[in-house]
Amino acid sequence: MGIASRLKIMSFMQYFIWGSWLVTLGSYMINTLHFSGANVGMVYSSKGLAAIIMPALVGIVADKWLRAERAYCLCHLICAGALGYAAHVDQPGVMFWAMLVNAMAFMPTIALSNSISYYCLEKAGMDTVSCFPPIRVFGTVGFIVAMWAISLMGFELSNVQLYIASGSSFILAVYALTLPPVPCAKNKAQQSLAGKLGLNALVLFKQPLMMVFFLFAMLLGAVLQITNTFGSPFLHDFIRDPQFADSFIVKYPSLLLSVSQMSEVGFILTIPYFLKRYGIKVVMLMSMIAWMLRFGLFAVGDPSASGVIFLLLSMIVYGCAFDFFNISGSVFVEQEVDPAIRSSAQGLFMTMVNGIGAWVGSILSGMAVDYFSVDGVKHWPTIWLVFAAYALALAVLFLFSFHYRHQPDKTLHTSLSH
Repeated sequence: MGIASRLKIMSFMQYFIWGSWLVTLGSYMINTLHFSGANVGMVYSSKGLAAIIMPALVGIVADKWLRAERAYCLCHLICAGALGYAAHVDQPGVMFWAMLVNAMAFMPTIALSNSISYYCLEKAGMDTVSCFPPIRVFGTVGFIVAMWAISLMGFELSNVQLYIASGSSFILAVYALTLPPVPCAKNKAQQSLAGKLGLNALVLFKQPLMMVFFLFAMLLGAVLQITNTFGSPFLHDFIRDPQFADSFIVKYPSLLLSVSQMSEVGFILTIPYFLKRYGIKVVMLMSMIAWMLRFGLFAVGDPSASGVIFLLLSMIVYGCAFDFFNISGSVFVEQEVDPAIRSSAQGLFMTMVNGIGAWVGSILSGMAVDYFSVDGVKHWPTIWLVFAAYALALAVLFLFSFHYRHQPDKTLHTSLSH
């Protein structure tokens, strides 16, 4: 089997594990374990906490002491144990610690899988720019397949989803040992922990433009966690209405939610055009409006013949909401900062979005869901409209506070492999 095919298997499994529980765990905790919204938000905040520091720490270990494929194997072994333990947990506090251990091991594997792929492709004499994206797409496919599998097998409200993720992590850990060895770069100048965390780029906060950009990156990172955490519980709650109890969407909500990932694949291809033509300010405003539509369409949608159109449209606009903020923001950072601190700036961007933003978003969204709940019954239209209003407020504030002048003739160096 060629190296590209072997890396596609790794990418598929990497995101299959995540797709097995990321979207559906909230429904399991709310409907089966009867956790509150705040409890669920707390558990999901573990991902943000882990993302603040662990990828950098493990990256340094893989750079200097432990070969990347072995670090990758070790991380997934820890994930397998943590996820298997989480399947037995029925207390919010214990679930938080179990999923925090999992997140601390899993989040670094995203970067490690990319590093392994880049090294193996270069060693094989293959062009990483053209060869890596088709490999990474298999990750998105794996995420979608996992969502469909969990849904069609009826495990969305069951701890079996965690067992499947645990077993998959163990299989991937073993598979990692079959990959070509990735030597430690002991003789190369290595970036410090401060650099990998983006701390070297803190000087950018002295620039009003970049300070505003990173602030809104954090605020949008909070938005991203809302649908990851509460999209599936929202669809499951339609079972309370007798007219929707037997609908296809209520039985298999992950199938509908997977359209979001399909849309993401499509919108990522449009980023170069929109960035070149309109610039980062317009593109990020489009993302914020798309987030507003994502939540607003949730507020008016339902599984009826007419209401399902709104739900489907919400899935489609997700691709714009996610890509035009996450991917475009990374490209903007690559363009605008001094080459000497680009890596640090990218680290800062990821820390603001997937670390601080994700943590804040998980906690506050859980509190909001509880606030608009009465006797355990959530008033989802109000909840989604509040989140939509938040996204709209961000758009208005960003419009008047981000003073960026687009230069259409400026060369755009896009790197969409992330």
